[in-house]
Amino acid sequence: MTELRINADLVAEHNQAQIAHVQEDYDALANQLARRDIDINAITEQAMAFEVAVPSWGTGTGGTRFARFPGLAEPRNIFEKLQDCAVINQLTRCTREVSPHFPWDKVDDFTELRQYADNLGLGFTCVNSNTFQDQAGQAHSYKYGSLTNTSKAAREQAIAHNIECIQWGQTLGAKALTVWVGDGSNHPGQQHFQHALERYLDSMRTIYAALPDDWQVFIEHKMFEPAFYSTVIQDWGTNVLCAMELGEKAKSLVDLGHHAPNVNIEMIVSRLIQFKKLAGFHFNDSKYGDDDLDSGSLHPYQQFLIFNELVDAEYRKQEGFAPCYMLDQSHNVTDPIESLMNSAEEVQRSYVKALLVDRSALTAAQDGNDALLASRTLKTAFNTDVNPILAMARYRAQGAIDPVTAYRAANYRTQIADQRPSSGVSGSGIV
Repeated sequence: MTELRINADLVAEHNQAQIAHVQEDYDALANQLARRDIDINAITEQAMAFEVAVPSWGTGTGGTRFARFPGLAEPRNIFEKLQDCAVINQLTRCTREVSPHFPWDKVDDFTELRQYADNLGLGFTCVNSNTFQDQAGQAHSYKYGSLTNTSKAAREQAIAHNIECIQWGQTLGAKALTVWVGDGSNHPGQQHFQHALERYLDSMRTIYAALPDDWQVFIEHKMFEPAFYSTVIQDWGTNVLCAMELGEKAKSLVDLGHHAPNVNIEMIVSRLIQFKKLAGFHFNDSKYGDDDLDSGSLHPYQQFLIFNELVDAEYRKQEGFAPCYMLDQSHNVTDPIESLMNSAEEVQRSYVKALLVDRSALTAAQDGNDALLASRTLKTAFNTDVNPILAMARYRAQGAIDPVTAYRAANYRTQIADQRPSSGVSGSGIV
């Protein structure tokens, strides 16, 4: 297969036209931060080291319950998804890892897939199982659940799929399995709450026992959908209880769209860090529910407050702290590559701003019960324009100063349109 990359000369030309202004803004910000005893180059190095994984399914156009409007040159398989992921990483330089989803991304030869990713400068992070929809030729339906199904045969089928995902992930070099189930009920009385959770734990114990010594399993919860009356793993409380029940290799995943309205997500993150149960994140944004909007598009301050807790754990060198950061979005009306690049930058922005928080001042304000000063300390960091740092980090890493503008200048999709005729189905596996 042809490795489709944006021409490096185009990126260099794009950068050359902007670097003088970036340097000017960078120097001005350096002086501003120096007055706060912050070394801008140290922050830039941390920005360059930051990574957030791209979901393979995110490279395809999403949809709704009503329709899906496909875009030009959508990826039709995991190899083409990796080509798009390589473009995203080439321009942003903070998305080296890809999270695959099975069986959507199943191939005949996983060794070949890993070599293909290596050639593109990509690696694989946590793998995702799919027991929330039936696949062609599947013996037992998941209409009434998978790991919690009242049918033992259906449960065993779902367990076998998760174990198979672990085996595929080992070949790819991944180190974690993410398990999300849509199991639940749509009518009161339809399901015995306790029996369903007991069946879930019994199923997960078998999956947990199949984990290699250096692997983890990430439990993902969701408040509602597709089950609208009750969901078996519906909130972070049930999530972490199950993780504690299973063992130290089980941790709780935080998807920003999977919480009840007005829940204090940053405090949940702190609790999970405290008890060594934070698996990582699916970053996105939401207005009404699990909208899977672009990260930071609606609630950038909330995302910053979450990173304030994460950077605090880094700062204190908290034991067991090693979260996996990943985007999880559905792009219905935008070019998925552009949205993923934009979101990666917004997540990186929240991280960099959190690095600017004066930890000593914040601790003093907290210990002194000075609510206003504590809030102002956070706002000082949040209100700092860190665009020069992000641009310089990409420039020094040989990425694009302005990824979206460089991408558009390359006409990437037009260039590959003939090689990717529409297959008539979603390349993401969704809808």
